[in-house]
Amino acid sequence: MATFKMPALFVGHGSPMNALEDNAFTCGWRDAAAALPKPRAILCVSAHWETRGVYVGATATPETIHDFYGFPKALFDVRYPAPGDPAFAHRVAQLVQGSKVHLDHGRGLDHGAWSVLRVMYPQADIPVLQLSLDTTRPGAFHAGLARELAPLRDEGVLILASGNTVHNLAEFSFRDPAPLPWAERADATIRARIEAGDVAALADWTSLGPDVQRGIAGPEHWLPLVYAMAQRQRDEPIRLFNDEVIGSIAMTSVQIG
Repeated sequence: MATFKMPALFVGHGSPMNALEDNAFTCGWRDAAAALPKPRAILCVSAHWETRGVYVGATATPETIHDFYGFPKALFDVRYPAPGDPAFAHRVAQLVQGSKVHLDHGRGLDHGAWSVLRVMYPQADIPVLQLSLDTTRPGAFHAGLARELAPLRDEGVLILASGNTVHNLAEFSFRDPAPLPWAERADATIRARIEAGDVAALADWTSLGPDVQRGIAGPEHWLPLVYAMAQRQRDEPIRLFNDEVIGSIAMTSVQIG
């Protein structure tokens, strides 16, 4: 049993090309990992595994899933051969009492997980499994489920949530990365709620105004933030990093604890 409480992280993962690049965002991820004790295991909640019902990956050898198109071959060649941990998957399923968690014995790691982990833990020597997002359920459901996972932090497990707080690809332009005014306003509103530790407001994102709603084209990139923020215990510090808006995407990332 670990003798410390592992911090929880939310990372704005942005483009999967970050897996191959050395930039300010990847430096932020790398620095965050370097400042943490080495996790016993990583439970990743990624924007890119949406399900009806809740599932946890329970394969011993998760494959690297290339769930995108139109990118260079070098990105499709990337493999992140981290082991799984079926016994840990059973532990996650048993820990959650408020909802049935199903075991998925075939699920690999999608790019919301491996594009970040390849930078943070390049040796791929830490067991990694993913928890799915039932995007048919409201934010309060996800906050409650996340709180049930909190004991894992006392066992040396890193809860890593991966999405984007502002993520509107329909208004994104590769030709012009200048931040859009509405996206900057949305980011400022969201950062204020994060710094206040206001999980209830973050879970009910429709209450945060039209700019925030414009940035949440679908809940899948937003809900991982709720999982990270719901981990916060009383008086735990909140640290923001990678706080930058590119066009209509915010890369803002958060460390709890």
